Amino acid sequence: MGLNQYGYAGQLLLAFPVQEGNHRNFEDFGMIDALRPLLEEGAIQVATVDSVDSESWTAQHLSPRERGLRHEAYVRYILEEVLPLLRTYTDRPIWTTGVSMGAYHAANFLFRFPHAFGGCIALSGVYELSEFIGDYRDDIVYYNSPLLFLPNLEDPYYLDELRRKIIVLAVGQGAWEEPMLTQTRQMAEILRQKNIPAWVDIWGYDVNHDWPWWHRQLPYFLRQLLSLSP
Repeated sequence: MGLNQYGYAGQLLLAFPVQEGNHRNFEDFGMIDALRPLLEEGAIQVATVDSVDSESWTAQHLSPRERGLRHEAYVRYILEEVLPLLRTYTDRPIWTTGVSMGAYHAANFLFRFPHAFGGCIALSGVYELSEFIGDYRDDIVYYNSPLLFLPNLEDPYYLDELRRKIIVLAVGQGAWEEPMLTQTRQMAEILRQKNIPAWVDIWGYDVNHDWPWWHRQLPYFLRQLLSLSP
């Protein structure tokens, strides 16, 4: 498993790649360049990880149950290997981030394990798995689908944790932004009902599901959020 680190100080972001991407995804598609002023200022650090999407949710040759079990191994990898390493580089709570499928992972990790992260910035994400596994449902699918488990979440511990987090969900209304647009709106309503503060930002009809817009969005949200930090 590969992991790249960028920056030397500031808020640490754990960045997940796009669908079936790897730890070079943010660099290869220009996101690190877009973040470079913040990196050079010492405002942020970024750690980019590999996905195992091609062995889990997008592995069409495997049954949905097998895909879920492989994803759970990835969950253990992130929580038990990646996070302990990253915590040696910062005293701050770590934020997750990602675009497209990476946004799914960023949000899913925060909502499922709010005690482990300080927030998330998810751009153009889906928040359930029917795009990959159809109507199949089991316990693993349920607990990895915020649109499924959040409406039923009543545990005060988890709700109170989530209410203390930085949560940004953003999406455009342009080309290729469905079903991400619909699901982001669904998430906004669920979070409102659960009294979980979140910045849900719906961008314009010219904002497509593509890197040039994500290059604008992530630095924008980071500058806004960091300006509010002590």
